[in-house]
Amino acid sequence: MGAEDRELGVLHVAPAEAEPPPPLIRIRGLHKRFGAQVVLDGVSFDIPEGRTTAIIGPSGTGKSVMLKHIVGLIRPDEGEVLCFGTDMARAPEPDLYAARRRIGMLFQDGALFDSYSVGDNVAFPLLHHAPRMSEEERRAKVNEKLALVGLPGIYDRATASLSGGQRKRVGLARAIIMEPEIVLFDEPNSGLDPITSDAIDQLICDMKAALGVTFVVITHDIVGAVRVADYIAMLYQGKLIAWGPTERVLRGEHPVLRAFFQRNLVLPGAGGSGLPHLPHIG
Repeated sequence: MGAEDRELGVLHVAPAEAEPPPPLIRIRGLHKRFGAQVVLDGVSFDIPEGRTTAIIGPSGTGKSVMLKHIVGLIRPDEGEVLCFGTDMARAPEPDLYAARRRIGMLFQDGALFDSYSVGDNVAFPLLHHAPRMSEEERRAKVNEKLALVGLPGIYDRATASLSGGQRKRVGLARAIIMEPEIVLFDEPNSGLDPITSDAIDQLICDMKAALGVTFVVITHDIVGAVRVADYIAMLYQGKLIAWGPTERVLRGEHPVLRAFFQRNLVLPGAGGSGLPHLPHIG
């Protein structure tokens, strides 16, 4: 899909697989409230290994809170999140630390240090988790990841000089520097123009093909979510209202789900007027 397709909202969706791979992340009966505000209300679903799962929904529906549960930054009121079989809320500190080392994260704003060079930003996790690595080895590894995200030869560039799209790419290079098995993306298209957003979508697809790891994308960009995701989970008012292969979720009959998609995209064959009326696929 090119920039023109993004503008038109036309999505080309891959067919669903017969059976999902085994889950790498399992979310069971997750409840979370802050004061009187219920953020997550009994959410349960699996995130299959080696696939891209997009967690979508309007703002304020608990997407970012879900992400924080996955990495064990906050504890649920009820329920559990298992990554690699580790309970991220209740595991002993050494087990939690070991699980987190297997997870990389691209933050919404990149979370880069402007006073550091590009290379030093990408190398930051290595300094903490691989202190015995030589400077030569560290530089080679950073250059490898920068090339992988399409930014070769910018190790010494000032981070403050980067464009928004370049910052996302550098942030992704840092997220994969430790060779994680799971990579989390927090609103990767946020703040980007349509052409740059399209390029970031393509980068996510390319990275999944190159790395073969599990991606979890938190987003309200439906065009981007449908393009990159093998599976979609939709949250609405703290509840999970849809989960499954992207192709099936797009044709679900839940009224909120259909309204959400109809505002954002047109499928091929829909005649330019939103989703075709199809029977419910369970």
